[in-house]
Amino acid sequence: MGIAAAFAVPHPPLIIPEVGRGEEKGIQKTIDAYEEVGRRIAAIAPDTIVISSPHTVMYRDYNHISPGKGARGSFAQFGAPEARYEIAYDEEFTDELDRLAQERHLSAGTSYEQDSSLDHATMIPVHFIEHHYKGAKYVRVGLSGLSPAAHYELGQAIQAAAEKLGRKCVFVASGDLSHKLKADGPYGYAKEGPEFDKEICDIFQTGDFLRLLTMDRGFADRAAECGLRSFQIMAGALDGIPVSSELLSHEGPFGVGYGVAAFTPTSDKRDESRCFLEAYEEAHTEKMHERKEHEDPFVQLARRSLETYVKTGKRIVPDASLPAELTEPRAGCFVSLKEDGELRGCIGTIAPTRANLAEEICANAISAGTRDPRFSAVKESELPELVYSVDVLGDPEPIDSLSELDPRRFGVIVSTPDGRRGLLLPDLDGIDTPEEQVKIAARKGGINPKEEDVQLERFEVVRHI
Repeated sequence: MGIAAAFAVPHPPLIIPEVGRGEEKGIQKTIDAYEEVGRRIAAIAPDTIVISSPHTVMYRDYNHISPGKGARGSFAQFGAPEARYEIAYDEEFTDELDRLAQERHLSAGTSYEQDSSLDHATMIPVHFIEHHYKGAKYVRVGLSGLSPAAHYELGQAIQAAAEKLGRKCVFVASGDLSHKLKADGPYGYAKEGPEFDKEICDIFQTGDFLRLLTMDRGFADRAAECGLRSFQIMAGALDGIPVSSELLSHEGPFGVGYGVAAFTPTSDKRDESRCFLEAYEEAHTEKMHERKEHEDPFVQLARRSLETYVKTGKRIVPDASLPAELTEPRAGCFVSLKEDGELRGCIGTIAPTRANLAEEICANAISAGTRDPRFSAVKESELPELVYSVDVLGDPEPIDSLSELDPRRFGVIVSTPDGRRGLLLPDLDGIDTPEEQVKIAARKGGINPKEEDVQLERFEVVRHI
């Protein structure tokens, strides 16, 4: 017993007839492929179905596993309260997975549940599965902001739990592809959208799961996907298992990519070439080494400042050996930190507050790592994984309308006469329009953009990486 099959499936609410009210016919290929998934699961007759969902409880640093006897939910938020679903959980499997997570020191488990109700990314696969088969109990796991390795390791633990308990198990990875396939779609268009879908479809056809782990997080964010980490857990659940890979369907008529794929074990013998974690870690280590080798002096200074402070509690004093471009000018700057592709801290100054730019960078690097109110302070163990960028700000200039903004070129400052002010840097993943830019900057300053006397300023930056 163990993982008998795995499937990657999307979760468009309109695919549910009570929600779609006829519109679901526009994704008939997806419906047909979903029905095929249901038939295949029925033929397997699994004891347990594990579903990974992007829309259940989600934390930055913890993969949540739903506890309890079961859960229920409906599509009320999509205007169809009559579409209701209820599932029973495999409590023994959930307990074993929780135990394995602790034993393996994974940041995952059944704690911190905020909402026990079923989410739509779980209910949609349940809808199609139970149209054909009602003999299984379920396990529901969430995603997180943790690394690809952490998601893969959770999948490995799922495989181990199935084998230890003697469960015949099917894994279902719920996740849409890009949400930016069409300019007239609900999320607009980005060139990375079709590129992402093409890449994922090729992975689904070839079964080359290493590419799921090594995919650039910025690229995935620009594509506005929601399934990548779900697929990474699936890859871990299939660790070492030889599989046949099938792309059953792909379409995106409404501007969102929907892919359905099947992965069927072809042998009981373990295939070490299908163990992708070590290869990923080697590639990741090399990538981080390469990045640090090519950091410019601005980023090197930010890294040295934060690392020294976290390790020793002391602040470095910039010296005359630094380039003149750091020691002579004064300017505001922002230092941004990312870990595993996710923001880990960002603090800066709009105008200079220190004797020179070098001191500004040193101070803001420490603040980004230890004083950003959105995050806990960076730990010493995290330092090797941090990716830094330093944005040196040009002088702000007032503007009269959004037409004078370009999110790729200009940052924006939104302010009010009573002193509230919010800033957003330019060229950020997922920020494609001036409207989005101003909305986020205003929110950061506690400002309603529709207030009277709201003032807008734009500025350019020189970004160092």
